[in-house]
Amino acid sequence: MKLALLVATACSHAGPQAEPDARRVDAPISPGDLTIGVDDGENVRFACLATPPPGAPVPDMPALPAAGCPALAPGVNVMTTSGKTRQFILVAPASVAPGEKLPVIFMWHWLGGTAVEFFTKGEVQAAVDDERFIAVLPSAEGATVIGTSFDTQWPFDISQSQPRMSEEFQFFDDMLACVEQQFPVNTSCVSTAGVSAGALFTDQLAQARSNMLASFISLSGGVGATWIKPWSGSTHKLPGLVLWGGDGPPAMDGKKDILGCAGIGMDFAVASRALESGLTAGGQFFVECRHNCGHVEPPIDPYLTQSKYAGIWHFALDHPFWLPPGTSPWQHNGIPPTMPTWCGIGANSETPRSGGGCPDAPVPCSS
Repeated sequence: MKLALLVATACSHAGPQAEPDARRVDAPISPGDLTIGVDDGENVRFACLATPPPGAPVPDMPALPAAGCPALAPGVNVMTTSGKTRQFILVAPASVAPGEKLPVIFMWHWLGGTAVEFFTKGEVQAAVDDERFIAVLPSAEGATVIGTSFDTQWPFDISQSQPRMSEEFQFFDDMLACVEQQFPVNTSCVSTAGVSAGALFTDQLAQARSNMLASFISLSGGVGATWIKPWSGSTHKLPGLVLWGGDGPPAMDGKKDILGCAGIGMDFAVASRALESGLTAGGQFFVECRHNCGHVEPPIDPYLTQSKYAGIWHFALDHPFWLPPGTSPWQHNGIPPTMPTWCGIGANSETPRSGGGCPDAPVPCSS
């Protein structure tokens, strides 16, 4: 049965310094004009729709799960992975044209949230229908920080063992393998996006599975910051989008992007900047987005008639696996107007958001 739910989240920004001509494109355009020239005069809405150049690199394909794939359908799906029963929501366009190959975006929910809430708040069905991709929203199994009762839901802290990390990475592999088996997938455009705790895990997945992922999106996530696993580099220099909710005064007006649970504090500004440092050192392209509302749903206004978070998904759809390391169509065409005005290319490149109109703060440790 088809879900009609949607979800939203927060982002951070990171990446190498932009070329002098890499500037935002602010001229008003219609959704039908959101095209990007990629190669030899080819003009397509997203770079993932372009023809890869001859000899372009291709991602690795995950093996099918040992337990086999269930028959997948839009809605909640159940599968066996690493000997355990896990669930995820699959969201596909209402119809697929003959020969159409769809990008895939994995969406990992926040602490205290659920896949259903992400689907609902993110307006995922509307985004999938308009921007033509498949969304996969996993449900968390749980991950307790050793020595505490604090369940972070996704494994990302330094107390998590390698077998626990590998189990979650295998869950990703098995979901992707089954989706690729049963749906017409553009295998060069598989991306991962996470919010808060889901972003902290996404930043680990981006390293462990860079051979399969074209890009990653970290919304109030990051690495390091004392008790989070660090950025150790990625074999494939995949581009990233790093978003967080402010550094606090005097750097800017607004609140700091922090969350404290079970006596454990987390500063997502510190973690996001550590992520940016790792990406910069690796020569990886990234976009940085910084708002002033703290650890809340990003205060993004919809662009024209598109879904609320169209710009976030636009990043994934414009960065196929075959792009040369450290490059992006946005370096030449500018950041598209679907993105918030408080985003820029590279570290310390954006003009942070100011003013009010912030979403309500979540209940601590439950969202």
